[in-house]
Amino acid sequence: MSPTETTETKQNGVKREISVEIPAEEVTRETETLIQKYQKVARLPGFRAGHVPASIIRQRFKEDLKSDVVEALVPRYFRKEAEKLGMVPVSQPRVTDLHIHDGEPLRFKASFEIMPEIKVEGYQELRADHPQIDVKDEEVEEALHNVREQHATFTTIEGSPLGDGDFAQASMNGRPKDAGDKTQPVHMDEVLIEIGGKNTVPEFSTNLRGANAGDTREFEVVYPEDTNDKRLAGKTFIYTVKVHAVKQKSLPELNDDFAKELGDFTELDQVRKQIRENMIAERKHTAEREAKDKLIAELVKRNDFEVPESLVDRQIDLRLERGLRALAAQGMKMEDMKKMDLPRLRAGQRDQAVQDVKSSLLLERIAELERIEVSDDEVNHELEALAAQSKQTPEAVRTRLTQDGGLDRIRNRIRSEKTLEFLYHQSA
Repeated sequence: MSPTETTETKQNGVKREISVEIPAEEVTRETETLIQKYQKVARLPGFRAGHVPASIIRQRFKEDLKSDVVEALVPRYFRKEAEKLGMVPVSQPRVTDLHIHDGEPLRFKASFEIMPEIKVEGYQELRADHPQIDVKDEEVEEALHNVREQHATFTTIEGSPLGDGDFAQASMNGRPKDAGDKTQPVHMDEVLIEIGGKNTVPEFSTNLRGANAGDTREFEVVYPEDTNDKRLAGKTFIYTVKVHAVKQKSLPELNDDFAKELGDFTELDQVRKQIRENMIAERKHTAEREAKDKLIAELVKRNDFEVPESLVDRQIDLRLERGLRALAAQGMKMEDMKKMDLPRLRAGQRDQAVQDVKSSLLLERIAELERIEVSDDEVNHELEALAAQSKQTPEAVRTRLTQDGGLDRIRNRIRSEKTLEFLYHQSA
């Protein structure tokens, strides 16, 4: 059998196109193998099962045989020739100029993308902010006040109308004043409304002040354009509020007894210390995340290279999948998701997807240069966390992830995180 002939015809950045010729003998051999398989299963009038002549099979299933030969040989020879040329495709090949005729070699062209050659530069010189984290005493006291508010108790006041500082335990229904407005109505049960409270919509305080338990009040609320809830901004709603009870708020005293109610504390200063430590840890985490984001942005800026479109498309898919899952978790229905303009959403994700791919490839290259590896113990620790989260055994999680390639993704993610941690600490 003569060797397969291959000619690289096009090379442009990460795009490649090769021409492949599969010897006629190999095409004939594959065809004969397929004919034998067809003979075993073919059911044709006038012939016993398994005894249809090869000539009839060849005639009746000519186009099917060609398709099966292409399906069997093209991927195999494409991989073989790409390996021979030292190429690692990152996309499925687009096959064109397919030539297949009896007794002749099978010829085709395959267009695909390869991983770019990345010569990462300047990462040793990257510098990031490492700010001193500080928490002021008044910030601790404010947080302690919030904890105190969370443990407030509410007692019913009998025979007294609502006044400033009181709370209405109420149910409410709100609807847009404009009959053509499709904004969803508002409905809330057992809500507490503070009369005159700094976070209370003024119209609620004005219209509920003086009401007694059992009273119902109806009134309008005109929301300004800068309202935080964009669904209500600039709109007028009509509310019907029924007052079930008048409540008075009582706050616990800030003393050691209150500290004991909060957990394993014996005195209030221990609570303050824990609050300070938590605030410092949170601010440190936020500062590190922001610094690492800047590091990645600077790394990408210093190393410009072409990225395969197939990797960008894959990243867009992942970003959209995460976004749709988040919308589903917030209660969006499937029929509403189907109405979304996916082409526009994909276009809107593209720039960030390109950045994601570039940063991932750069971190992978730095990991190779710095010999950063991921141990089995680190992977196992991640699997145990996933198992606890999904209430499965680590073995079950490992089996599932091994089947869909998730184990490699976890290892790559941990490696990227370690590499970014390396860049952050060496940037001090």
